[in-house]
Amino acid sequence: MSTHGQEQLNALWKRGTDFLGSKYAILGGAMTWVSERNLVSAISNAGGFGVIACGGMTPAMLAAEIEATRKMTDRPFGVNLITLHPDIDNLVAACGDMKVSHVVLAGGLPSGANIATIKGYGSKLMCFAPTVTLAKKLVRSGVDAILIEGMEAGGHIGPVSTSVLAQEILPVIEDVPVFVAGGIGRGDAIASYLGMGASGVQLGTRFVVAEECVAHEKFKKAFISAKARDAIASVQIDDKFPVIPVRALRNEGTERFMVTQREVLERFHKGEVSQEDAQMQIEQFWGGALRRAVVDGDVDTGSVMAGQSVGMVNKIQPTSEIIDELVMQAVEHLSKSI
Repeated sequence: MSTHGQEQLNALWKRGTDFLGSKYAILGGAMTWVSERNLVSAISNAGGFGVIACGGMTPAMLAAEIEATRKMTDRPFGVNLITLHPDIDNLVAACGDMKVSHVVLAGGLPSGANIATIKGYGSKLMCFAPTVTLAKKLVRSGVDAILIEGMEAGGHIGPVSTSVLAQEILPVIEDVPVFVAGGIGRGDAIASYLGMGASGVQLGTRFVVAEECVAHEKFKKAFISAKARDAIASVQIDDKFPVIPVRALRNEGTERFMVTQREVLERFHKGEVSQEDAQMQIEQFWGGALRRAVVDGDVDTGSVMAGQSVGMVNKIQPTSEIIDELVMQAVEHLSKSI
């Protein structure tokens, strides 16, 4: 690898590596049922920064997962909490009890109380910002770093692409590190975002096919077979019944979801179900679907959440090999741009 390119890369993401305490400013995206002790520790051991996906865990389960991860790595890692979790306050407290170094709050605007608690016990706090206005507000409230994630990402997504968010937010938010996520599958893209002012990046889809990832073999094979166009966002049929868009691989389940929405709406218009019951039936359709896909290998009717970078996933590799490949591509890109 080019020595000059490596020096450039080190300089470009120094703010990010200093903040994370890792060799590389590459975060592992927090993916429920996927980002657990095995993958998280593998990412951190390879020089990146693993992040545990709390998902629907209880505080006791989260504490056990943190402890188990520490037995597998002595490198820094973080914990991702969903702000809408019904027990969010106790999960925040659990992170403090376990002396977690970095906490990521996702899924909505965090409460002032949760921010104060996390800051109070000394953890570094990272939050997602879908707009410049919200990013500024979060920085004013004491958040230590911002994550911006474009609609190319897998799972729950917003309406704006990564490239547009980066252009809007990176030139404006300078007081704290900003990490870019969504659709990143190669080191060239990493170098480009760093050149625009990012302090680091976050990747999820590439790590699903890591050897250390516990996802079912069929889940991984679905990623390897898929193209970018196969990772589609769920569609909302009626404005009266909002659906938070989720990007996943097109399968029988995504088709059934459309049919289910139409059937529920038809019953609602006939007066057979109330609006509240209809909304509940739509929301519950995917209940347990991610677990079915990731854990049980039901890639036909389960929710195979994947970002559009899935088209760049070609084979199962050790986590260290994936990260080394990304770094090498970034270095080569920088060495050519001299």
